[in-house]
Amino acid sequence: MKCRMHISIRPLAAEDLDRAAAVLGEAFADYPWTNWCVQADSHQERVTGLQRLYLEHMAVPHGLAYTDADQNGVVAFIPPDVPAPAESVFATIAELHGDRFARMVEAEAQLSTMGAWDDAWLLATIGVARSAQGRGLGGDLLAAGLAEVDRRGQACWLDTATRRNLPLYERHGFSIAGHIAIDDGPEVWRMHREAGSARQ
Repeated sequence: MKCRMHISIRPLAAEDLDRAAAVLGEAFADYPWTNWCVQADSHQERVTGLQRLYLEHMAVPHGLAYTDADQNGVVAFIPPDVPAPAESVFATIAELHGDRFARMVEAEAQLSTMGAWDDAWLLATIGVARSAQGRGLGGDLLAAGLAEVDRRGQACWLDTATRRNLPLYERHGFSIAGHIAIDDGPEVWRMHREAGSARQ
């Protein structure tokens, strides 16, 4: 029987931001959602910049963010009452999306038709460096964050644009709550998890 190595998970700190953003930029470089709504020119650099902004201005100061001891994976959760980013941050987000920013805005309007939960945390991002994939790191990061969300007695939700992600989230207690095909864009699944719903 093959035994998994123990993976040490810890909170993400400010000094981890560059590495964390790079990991997420790599993990999301060919993701259907970002491929569609982030400009193709310098695409991975743009995705990395966006991930850093969300970590720096939302997840780390207001939510929950974790990495592993080797900094090969990242997960971040955002509370329902997170403050809106400053205008300068929002302007940088728009700049990084580039010529596809309008797509993202229009898609958000379509996504809103699936409904939302005012009291639930958002699983905002999760990614693992390609060299560390297949070892269970993503599941360990997800479990660590959800354990804290559960401790606070909160529900959680997420959107994913990759069908193959669904079983992972379902193993951690999420259920599909909505599904939409964005006009001329990717499919998106919205998932919801009640507090204490882990069933790995």
